[in-house]
Amino acid sequence: MTGTRNELKPVLMFDSGIGGLTVLREARVLMPERGFIYVADDAGFPYGGWEEPALKERILTLFEKLLKDYDPEVCVIACNTAFTLAGADLREKFPDMTFVGTVPAIKPAAERTRSGLVSVLATPGTVKRAYTRDLIQSFATQCHVRLVGSENLARMAEAYIRGETISDEAVMAEIAPCFIEKDGRKTDIVVLACTHYPFMANVFRRLAPWPVDWLDPAEAIARQARRKVLLIDGAEHPDNSDFAVFTSGNPDFATRRLMQGFGLRA
Repeated sequence: MTGTRNELKPVLMFDSGIGGLTVLREARVLMPERGFIYVADDAGFPYGGWEEPALKERILTLFEKLLKDYDPEVCVIACNTAFTLAGADLREKFPDMTFVGTVPAIKPAAERTRSGLVSVLATPGTVKRAYTRDLIQSFATQCHVRLVGSENLARMAEAYIRGETISDEAVMAEIAPCFIEKDGRKTDIVVLACTHYPFMANVFRRLAPWPVDWLDPAEAIARQARRKVLLIDGAEHPDNSDFAVFTSGNPDFATRRLMQGFGLRA
């Protein structure tokens, strides 16, 4: 598709915290002409402890205001927990908006695995979601898929990227259940089903009892977003774009500095 210069609208990227920055990083490469608004629902973070009806209502209410305030062209839900819970409702409630979702990369994992042993490292909310189990039923019936719901990794990743020290023992306690040996075969793919987790991928690789493919969906999400926006001939990166919005209204200094490192005004 093509359009004119004045049709250029921002891309809104939504996450429960800073995990969506992994997707933003990839999207910037593919859409250099676009301005981005990054929305972190830090007042609601982490999503894993919420009851589903309350969290769904929160997300729908947030988007009612976000769409009015920022009028984006596309919304990227860079959070597995949010999209697997509320994606269908968002599309139903806001039919004129394009939503690009994030779901566990179970299909590509099933296509790539050689051992047939795949683990999905996710939040407890994503693990228990029917959406996740439907993906397994649709694409991975020939594999043994272990769902590992981590209570603590999203928080740990947020702390890690802010420069805090996380003990190897604490990380290993969260990822150890991903590694299975069965009939001479070993897990060979771990799906990172939370956008926070890729920030710690190098730590995971160092601690893993054997090498596995840590499947990061960020690039695939960014490619899908690229397909959904207008292609603007001769478009230039808009002024006054690229900022971050925090639902708490009060991000700490470390978070503001982090956002600046990703080219965002907090």
